[in-house]
Amino acid sequence: MLDDLDRRILRHMQAEPDLPLPELADRLTLTASRLSRRVEKLREAGILRGVRAVVDWRAMGYEVEVSLRMTLDKTNPRAFDEFLVAAREIPEVIEIQTFLGRVDVRLSVIARDMPHYQTIYRDQILTLPHIADIETLMHVARIKSDETLPI
Repeated sequence: MLDDLDRRILRHMQAEPDLPLPELADRLTLTASRLSRRVEKLREAGILRGVRAVVDWRAMGYEVEVSLRMTLDKTNPRAFDEFLVAAREIPEVIEIQTFLGRVDVRLSVIARDMPHYQTIYRDQILTLPHIADIETLMHVARIKSDETLPI
């Protein structure tokens, strides 16, 4: 169970993940060694999985994002597994989600432009196994994208 200090540590780390530990310790009025021990315990507990670099794919030349909602042919008992293995191999697929309901899988696909997307779609997406139906949603704007938890 998290105590107040753990929550404060996590709130600060979410807000400024690149803040050096000694500076974070100062802000929390802790010694650097006490903070390091707390952070290590959070990692060992699987609460803090690490710090990562977030690359802006638009800054890297990708201008198009498309969501593909797919229904799979569930007559094959291996349809999900085989589909997911193949979808993971497409570099431009940046997110895969599975669902219960009418839609089985959602892929987020990025591309440099529409001709690039059409190539990905024709040559890679349409060759994925066990697709029964695809619905394409073109992203217009991202209104909120936040992984910060309310701690």
